[in-house]
Amino acid sequence: MRDILAGFRVSMGEKLMRFSFWPQSSQSWSDVLELARHVESTGWDGIWFADHFMPNAQDTSAPYPECWSTLAALAASVPRIRIGPLVTGNTYRHPAVLAKAAATCDHISGGRMVLGLGAGWQENEHRQYGIPFSTVGGRLSRLDEACQVIKSLFSNEATDFDGKYYQLSGAVLEPKPVQNPLPLLIGGGGEKVTLKITAKWADEWNVWGTVDTLKHKMEILDGHCAEVGRDPGEIQRSAVALLFMSEDQAFLERMRDSDMRQAAIVGTPEEVKEIVQAYEEAGVNELIIPDFTLGDRDRKIATLDTFITQVAGR
Repeated sequence: MRDILAGFRVSMGEKLMRFSFWPQSSQSWSDVLELARHVESTGWDGIWFADHFMPNAQDTSAPYPECWSTLAALAASVPRIRIGPLVTGNTYRHPAVLAKAAATCDHISGGRMVLGLGAGWQENEHRQYGIPFSTVGGRLSRLDEACQVIKSLFSNEATDFDGKYYQLSGAVLEPKPVQNPLPLLIGGGGEKVTLKITAKWADEWNVWGTVDTLKHKMEILDGHCAEVGRDPGEIQRSAVALLFMSEDQAFLERMRDSDMRQAAIVGTPEEVKEIVQAYEEAGVNELIIPDFTLGDRDRKIATLDTFITQVAGR
């Protein structure tokens, strides 16, 4: 499987950079599956899906398929690329139950699962579903404990854990994931706590932002790694940015002047290629492109195809 995946990556320098796709959650399952199969067949490396139950808006009636059910279906339906949540809200599931789901999806996919995990932030779905929300500090403390629980269940025959929030007694997880280890990705850019949790426990890390944002955050992460005695090279780094790619200069100027520029890639295909190279040179191992700004189906597919051929060189 690794040889197959490597064959679809492009070296933009000394490292091999992955390119992955993130379909918006408000789409139907059939649309998500069509897009996933399309990016799989055209050379992308991964597909990610958000773990939310509703929009973060006053109107919460839009259809939002459940994340882990969708991931299991993608694992069975799309045969090559990596699959994962970006990211699972830790507050929604007990970490032992989440570890079980992730290990099962790893078997369904043949060893292509990534467990993306974050502290949880979207208050409206907690409130509607009666899920305790807690403070930022409380959610981050739970995230830290959850990482320990998950790592232990993946690697040990039995787990005893007596934390403030989670307690396990002789807990087993069988079968173990296909991958050893199944990658644990931490999502978030909080510099004092989230990145320290990342330094302690993560195999991968993800954050939204421009090249400058990623450079700054990675310096902080490397500092936390030094504090906890971790080799920063053990943690793969991924970035998410909205894509505004066009030959229409007036449109591009509007996007460069908009509030979205703080987490966006804006330019012609040739300009976008230069920006992507700058991400790679900064140390980003994977770039994740959401379809939130890509328009209707035909325009979306055309933009994805232009990106993977003219920017990624597939």
